[in-house]
Amino acid sequence: MNVSGMNHFTVLTDDVDRTVAFYRDTMGLHSGYRPPLTFPGAWLYASDAPILHVVGGRERDALKPGVIDHMAFSASGLRETLARLTQHDVHYACRQQAQSGIWQVFFSDPNGARVELDFAADEPAPAQP
Repeated sequence: MNVSGMNHFTVLTDDVDRTVAFYRDTMGLHSGYRPPLTFPGAWLYASDAPILHVVGGRERDALKPGVIDHMAFSASGLRETLARLTQHDVHYACRQQAQSGIWQVFFSDPNGARVELDFAADEPAPAQP
């Protein structure tokens, strides 16, 4: 067996609609085909790939972090993304990696899942506050 890449991440939620709206509005993901599973949820796509599965029907108390620290996505449009996060009142941290110069943006979704967006080193630097 050879692993060839990451297929998707799954986020548990007590509110599928709120979670879908968050990822749509902050990251530009879109809903797409989801098989007729026996539990509530949604599949969110980047282009034609279903990269984020949302599983609903959980109690708020059951939404706690496990051993995986965060999920990371490749992205483009650093300045536009930061403006979108600010517009939606999402607190974030932005930093540039030493040596590689890759821009990293970290924030949490409404369920407490930590998200990282990675941008190319040649993206224009964010505007200073």
